[in-house]
Amino acid sequence: MNINFTINGKAATVNVDPLMPLLWVVRDELGLKGTKYGCGKALCGACTLHVDGNAFRSCSLPVQSIAGKNVTTLEGLSESETTLHPIQQAWIDECVPQCGYCQPGFMMAAAKLIKEIPHPTDEDIKTNISNICRCGTHPRIMKAIKRAAEIQAQRTSNT
Repeated sequence: MNINFTINGKAATVNVDPLMPLLWVVRDELGLKGTKYGCGKALCGACTLHVDGNAFRSCSLPVQSIAGKNVTTLEGLSESETTLHPIQQAWIDECVPQCGYCQPGFMMAAAKLIKEIPHPTDEDIKTNISNICRCGTHPRIMKAIKRAAEIQAQRTSNT
C-alpha cells in the first residue's frame, strides 16, 4: 500500500505494510537513522519524533496513521543547514550526551516543550517529558532545555 506524507519538508511515498511502525519506515525505508529504537513499547522515548507538530513515540505508531501528515525527525529539526535548532545548540553547549542513545528522542520532546512553554520551569520539564535516560544525564538535560529556551528567546528578540 502506498502511503504519502511529508518528512522533514520533503514529499515521501512508501509502499509498506500499513501497520509497520513509523520508526522502521523512517530508519529502514527512508534511511534516517537519527530516530532510535529503545524499548519498542512507547515507554522510553528514544523514538520520539513530531507528526504535525506533536511529539509521538514512533515505535508504536502505524505508518498508515501519518498519511497526508508532516513528520519531523531530528535530521529535520533545524530550520536551515547552517543554523542549529536551539535544542541542538544547547545540547552541545551543555555536553549532554553520555552514551547518546536516548538523546534524539529527548531533543525532539524538548523541542516540542519549548515551543509550547517558551520558559519552562523544572516542574514543566518533569511533567511534560517522560523520556528515559539510563546513563543519568537528566541534570544536564534539564540545564540544556533551559539554555535552549534562552537561545530561542534571544533569537526571537533579534528578529
